[in-house]
Amino acid sequence: MFGGNRRLSYTAASHHRARRGDVIICSVAVSRSNVLGFRSASSSRTKEVRLRPEIVKIDSRQPEASLVTYAAEKIRAGEVLGIPTDTYYGLAVDPFNLHAVDRVYDIKTRSRHKPLSLLIESVDQAAELAWPVPEIFYLLARRFWPGPLTIIVKADPRLPLKVTANTGNVALRVPNAEVPLAIIRSAGLPITATSANLHGEVECTTAMQVRDQLGDCLSIIVDGGQCPGVMPSTIIDLTGEGSWRLLRHGAIPEEQIVELLGRE
Repeated sequence: MFGGNRRLSYTAASHHRARRGDVIICSVAVSRSNVLGFRSASSSRTKEVRLRPEIVKIDSRQPEASLVTYAAEKIRAGEVLGIPTDTYYGLAVDPFNLHAVDRVYDIKTRSRHKPLSLLIESVDQAAELAWPVPEIFYLLARRFWPGPLTIIVKADPRLPLKVTANTGNVALRVPNAEVPLAIIRSAGLPITATSANLHGEVECTTAMQVRDQLGDCLSIIVDGGQCPGVMPSTIIDLTGEGSWRLLRHGAIPEEQIVELLGRE
């Protein structure tokens, strides 16, 4: 129903990654033995199998419930998905699954000193991930969410250190896009939101660009069509005592923020 099963029985496997130009090629080295489990020089061999991403086409305005559930189940199972957002395509995993978080860093070739931002469905969900939540946070959220504003606040101690990169902070955003919101609700948890591209390379606005740039490192790419991809989200840091800092200019103009909050 969703592109066919790609199951492979093996006794041991090791992942291999190679970079060709701007594309990451992932494969699995599979050690096979005979069906009775006996190992011998003649019955055991190693074969490299290229992984291929499954492309799941979904309606970006009214996501099909069955496809949303399918994507959410894969995320809960620890897989890394490419998904559309209201800015660019992103890499979505369960932030509480440490192996999945590691895979995101590996796929992007991203420094582990850089934290991962999270997509959430509501301000209420933010309160489960951040502590304390300053009043200024609610002002910004009411004005600009859902939308391309990422807000950095102090992280709740329960959030894994791999997600926060040991900074003690977490970056949160409610996207103005139906596909990620539906997946978050179905999975019952926030998802990572880092862009689906190699670190330092151009962001992707289509599923095919994600496939071409990240090669075969993703099990599934949710194809919701073209993302706006004009500008990334604006990033505001609220971790200072009663103050705010603009860390990245983006889709929300600085003037609108100053109008709401006053000067930094």
